[in-house]
Formats: sequence, C-alpha cells, structure tokens
Amino acid sequence: MSEDLFGLTGKTAVITGGGGVLGGAMALALAERGAAVALLDIREDAAVQAARGLAAGGVRAIGVPCDVLDDKSLAAAAARVVGDLGRVDILVNAAGGNSPAATASRAGAAPADLLDADAGRRTFFDLETADLRAVFDLNVLGTFLPCRTFGREMGQRGGGVIVNISSLAASRPLTRVPAYAAAKAGVANFTQWLATHLAPLRIRVNAIAPGFFLTEQNRFLLTDEKTGGLTARGEAVLAHTPLARFGSGRDLAGALVWLASDASSFVTGAVIPVDGGFSAYPGV
Repeated sequence: MSEDLFGLTGKTAVITGGGGVLGGAMALALAERGAAVALLDIREDAAVQAARGLAAGGVRAIGVPCDVLDDKSLAAAAARVVGDLGRVDILVNAAGGNSPAATASRAGAAPADLLDADAGRRTFFDLETADLRAVFDLNVLGTFLPCRTFGREMGQRGGGVIVNISSLAASRPLTRVPAYAAAKAGVANFTQWLATHLAPLRIRVNAIAPGFFLTEQNRFLLTDEKTGGLTARGEAVLAHTPLARFGSGRDLAGALVWLASDASSFVTGAVIPVDGGFSAYPGV
C-alpha cells in the first residue's frame, strides 16, 4: 500500500479546540503527515502557544481566536485561515466536553434526592437548566456551526473532510453525565445526517468516539486531587477497559489520519470507537 495514501501534504486542516490537550495532539498528528494546521480556540493565548510549538518544529501553523458558538467569530476565523493558509480541506471539531456543574454527584437516584437540594448534593433533580444547556451548546452547536461555516468553504472549493468528536458515551450512556452523554449522541447522529447531506458536494463526514482520555475537564471524575490516585470511578473504568489504561492524545492519531486522508476515501457517516475495547466489553 502506498505511503502517499495517508499523506496530507498540500492540505490545510482546521482544528477547533486546538489549544486543548487532545486538540493539540490531533493537530500534531495531521501536521506530521504534511498538513498545514490552523488551531482555533476561544482562548487565544492557548491557540497561539500551541501553534508556535508546532511552527518551531517546521510546521506551517497558525493560532486563531474563535468562539465556536458565535457565527461572526467563526466567519472571521475562516477568513483568517483562508487568508493565511490559502484553503480549508479538513475540519476537526475537537471543541467540546463536560462540566462539573452538569454532573450528578452519584450514579443512581435515591428517595433523598426528591427532597429540597442542599449544598453537599447535586442530583439529577438539582442540575440547573443553564448548566445543562451549556453542555449541549458546546458539544452539539459547537459542532454544528463550524461544520456549516467551514463546510461552505470546502463545498466552494470542490470537497473536503470533516471529522467530528463524539464519545463512547453516545452509545453506552455513562452514569452521572446525562447532558454530556446525550449531547455526544447528538453529535454521532448529526455526523450521519451531515454525511448524507454533504455527499453531493464531495465532503466526507465521520466521527471518532474516544473512550476515557484524561483531560482537564474529566480529571475531577477519574483522579483524586488529594492522593493523586484513581477515584472509584477511575478504577471502574480501567476494570472495564480491556487494554487496562486511559487513552492519550497520540492514541487518536491513527484513526484521525485515516479519516482525514485518501486512505478512507470510501468511508463516510462512520463513528469510529477509539476506547481500548471499553465498548466491546460487557463486564463479565
């Protein structure tokens, strides 16, 4: 098989959430195959710093401030990418995540949950609508709107590739994170819808469904800040992961490069699990 099948030389990739751990790792993976990369992040300093790190290694990279929930911000970012890098061929929607405020304090409901809320408890019944909406907006609209902005750019130039980031929680809802699981299910469903819708424009749309990767957004659930060890939830995750470890940013590289390159030229509407076997293991 030709090595060029996985090559991305001459392509330009846009990565939303590019200033984050996973977004930065995905940008590096694409850059290593020859792509120029634009790292978009609501935190301009994070985007610029990540881009400088890549540029220091010889990569053509720029950091661009962007709020994925704001159409004007997205339009400005698209204009900047095209102006600086010439085109958009690949979009990776890595912006997303959960919030502690939208996370229930325990896995199952109890009669006490029906009582008035207290300061030490956050049950399903106590979750604030605004906090739930924020998680839905970040993950669903934060994928929908960049697809619309950059999909138009790709369509005008004859095609491209979109890779969304769903989650194993989309197909196997996890306890305590109702908004996140439902939102990522929405991302998976939208990926399939958009793949069908954009196929006539020669735009392929797929998603990666990561398993458990340690990030700043989920560290509070998986590790004990005081001891540095695993929480009970973290231990349960590893016990149900056949490869017996958390994922790292580099673990996403192979699937991402495959989906972004011509190696997957007949693949669209797919949601690819990268979860160490978690979704395949029933626990017995």
